[in-house]
Amino acid sequence: MKRRNVDLVCDITELISQSETEGNRKELLQSVVVSVAKHMHADVCSIYIYDEENEELTLRATQGLSAEAIGAVKLKLGEGITGQAMQELRAISAGQASQSTSYKYFPGINEEQYNAFLAVPILRGLRRIGALVVQAREENCFSSNDTKALRAIAAQLATTIENVQLLSNALGESGASIEKDAIAQKVAQQRILRGRSASVGTARGQALTLGSNQNESCALPDPDTEPHTIEEFETAIKNTARQINQLQRQTSEELADVAVLIFSAHLLILEDEQFTGRISGLIRTGTPVLKAISTVVSEYVEIFSNSKMPLIREKVLDVKDLGNRLTRNLLSKETDSCDYRGQIIIAHELLPSDILKLSAENVEGFIVSSGVTSHNAIICRSLGIPMVAISRELADCIADGEEMLMDAEQGIVYLRPSEEVYAKYRDLDKAWKALHNASNVKSKTKTKCGERIYIHANINLLSDLKPAHQFKAEGVGLYRSEFPFIVRNDFPTEEEQYAIYQKLVDQMKGKSVTFRTLDIGGDKMLSYYSNVHEANPFLGMRAIRFSLQNKDIFCQQLRAFLRAGAAGNTRIMFPLVASVDDFIEARAIAHECMDELEAAGQPFSRDTQLGVMMELPSAVEVAVELAEEADFLSIGSNDLIQYMLAVDRTNEQVSNLYLAHHPAVLRSINRIVAAARTHGKDVSICGDLSTDPRMLPFLMGIGLRKFSIDIINAPAVQRLIQTYSLDEAEEIAGAMLELGRISEMEAFLDSRKLGTK
Repeated sequence: MKRRNVDLVCDITELISQSETEGNRKELLQSVVVSVAKHMHADVCSIYIYDEENEELTLRATQGLSAEAIGAVKLKLGEGITGQAMQELRAISAGQASQSTSYKYFPGINEEQYNAFLAVPILRGLRRIGALVVQAREENCFSSNDTKALRAIAAQLATTIENVQLLSNALGESGASIEKDAIAQKVAQQRILRGRSASVGTARGQALTLGSNQNESCALPDPDTEPHTIEEFETAIKNTARQINQLQRQTSEELADVAVLIFSAHLLILEDEQFTGRISGLIRTGTPVLKAISTVVSEYVEIFSNSKMPLIREKVLDVKDLGNRLTRNLLSKETDSCDYRGQIIIAHELLPSDILKLSAENVEGFIVSSGVTSHNAIICRSLGIPMVAISRELADCIADGEEMLMDAEQGIVYLRPSEEVYAKYRDLDKAWKALHNASNVKSKTKTKCGERIYIHANINLLSDLKPAHQFKAEGVGLYRSEFPFIVRNDFPTEEEQYAIYQKLVDQMKGKSVTFRTLDIGGDKMLSYYSNVHEANPFLGMRAIRFSLQNKDIFCQQLRAFLRAGAAGNTRIMFPLVASVDDFIEARAIAHECMDELEAAGQPFSRDTQLGVMMELPSAVEVAVELAEEADFLSIGSNDLIQYMLAVDRTNEQVSNLYLAHHPAVLRSINRIVAAARTHGKDVSICGDLSTDPRMLPFLMGIGLRKFSIDIINAPAVQRLIQTYSLDEAEEIAGAMLELGRISEMEAFLDSRKLGTK
C-alpha cells in the first residue's frame, strides 16, 4: 500500500503549529502518533522521551500498544532497538524485530506480534530528546523513504518537545522560591553617562530595566490604584496570548531566518497551570492582582535563575517579559499597543534571541552593562537598533521611567535631556540621513581614472537584503551563516538552513553570493554546544576547527549551501583556516557532499567555488600555497588584525592597541593580495578595515578591487573611491609599506590627510 509521506509531514507541521497557537501541547504527542500510524499504514506508532540525567527513555504516547504501557515502559540508553538507535544517534530498521539481538521483550503490552520495526531518534543537533518508533505485522515493510519521512517529523518535533521538557524540569527542581527584598537603585546624579558604542544611531525613550539579578520585574500595585478583579486578570491573559501569537507570526514573516518560535516559551509559561493557576489562587485569597503577578513572576525567576540547566536559565528574561506584558495589559485599555515602543531597555546582558524578541516589540534602544559581544552588535546593526555598553555602576544609577536620549554613535547617554539637546540631535539625524542617502549611490563604482571597484554587501540576517538592494550592492561578499545557529536552542537542520540560503540566493537575483561556513567561538558561543567552557575561546574550538571536528553538522550546512546554489552564482569559504591542510580537508568534505547530492539526484553546481578566509598569521605565511589550492581568497580584516597583534578587540582594556594601520597588518594584507594576483585568483576584503577612509587608498593601491561592507556605508565609500586615481593610490600604498613604526605611520596618515577628501 503506497504511503503519502509528503502529506504526512505536512499534517505533522500543521499539528505542531496548532499546538503553538492553541495551547494543546498535552495532546500533541498523541495526535502525532495517531497521524503517523494512519499515514504509514503502521500498526503501531510510539514516542519515547529521553531523560538526560538518568539516561533513560520513557514511553509517553502510543497508537497500537496497550495504554497501560505509557509511563511504564522504560529503556536505558542502548537497551532494545529503540535504545540502540538513541545511543548511536541513527535510525535503525529491523525487518524481523524479534530476531534482532537488540530486541527487548516487554510482557503485557502486546508488542511481540509486530515484526517490522523502525526507530528514529529525535535530536536537537547532538542532544537527545526522544525517539519516534513505528511497527507493523508485515515483515520488512518500511523503506528508506519511510526513514526519511520519520527523520523529518522527528526534526519538527524536537523543539516543541524540548520546550515542554525544559519547563517541566525547571518546575521540578524547586517547589517554591523565597521572595527577596527589592534592591534599591541609586539615584542618578550625572546628567551624561559615557560608554562604548555597539550599534550606531540615536534613540529617545523612557528607561526600563530588565536586569538579570532583579526578581521583581513587573509593576507593584499603587496604594491608590483601583483594585482589579479576577475577570480582568483573565482578560489580560487572553489579550497577552493573542499579542504573543501575533508577534510570532509577524517575526516569522519578517525574520524568517532567525525567528524560530522565539515567543514559544512565553506561550508555554502562560498556558501552564502552575503559573496562571498560582496567580489566580493568590488573587482569590485576597492578594491584589498586580502583586499576585509580581509574586509568581519572582518565584519563576528564582527557579529559573538557580537551575543547573543553561537553557532554563535563559528563560529568565522570557518570564520577566511575560510578567511585564500581563501587567501592562491589566493596566492598559489599548491592549494592541502593549509593547516596548518609547522605551529603552537596560539589561546586564542580552541573548541574541532576546534582542530579536524585543525588536519585534518595537524597543527603541539597548543599554547593556556586561560588555558587548560581536554577534549582539551585528544583530542590532542589522535591525537598526542603537546599543551602548556602560558600566554596571552607571547602569544602576538609571531609574525606571527616566527620560533618556542615546547617542550610540559616540556611546553617550543623556539623562533628562534638555530641549536644546533634543534639537541638536534632530539636526544631526538629518545630516546623517543625508550622508547615507541611498538615492545618491551609483550602480557602478569607479575610481577617478575609471577603474572598476566592486562593492558587495555583508549579510547577517535576511532583513539586510532590503538595504543591500537600496544601496545597489553588486553581490553578497560575506554571508555570516552563524546567526540562524546563535539564536536557536540547537543546531538548525539541513532543511531549515536550505530554506534560508535559498531565499538569500533567490532575492539576489543572479548576483554573486559568498557563503561563509559556521564561524562560532571566541565571543560567538552557542549556549547549547556542550564544549563551551574554554579558558581562551578565541584560541579554541572555533570556526573551521569546530566544523572539521563535527562533520555531520558541517556536511548538513555544506549540502544546504550547495543545494541553494544549484542555479545561482554562489561560492563557499572556510573561516579561520590555519594551514593548506585545513583547506584541503574541508574541500574534500565539500566534494563528498557533492557526491552525496549527486547520488540522491538533488540539483547542485559542481562548479561552486571554494575559498579561504585569510585571518591568521599562519595563513599569511602560506598565502602562496593557499592561493594555488583555493578558488579565491577573502581577507577577514577584523580577525586578522586581532590575531596579528594578539589584541582582543572586545576587551576595552586593550582595545586602544587594536590598530588597523599597524605596519605588520598592512604588510600581511599586501602579501595576501600579491599571492592571489600571482595565481590569478579573486581576492576581496571584508571587516571594518574595508570602510576605513584612511585605509581605502592603501587597499586600492595594493590591488584590491572588491570590498564587502556593511552596505549602509556604500555612499561614503563610493564617494571616497571616486576621489582617487590608481596612480595616487599606488603611490600612497608604496609609501606606507616602507614604514616600520606605528608612529611613522600615524604621522604619514596625518600629513597626507587621508580620509578627508
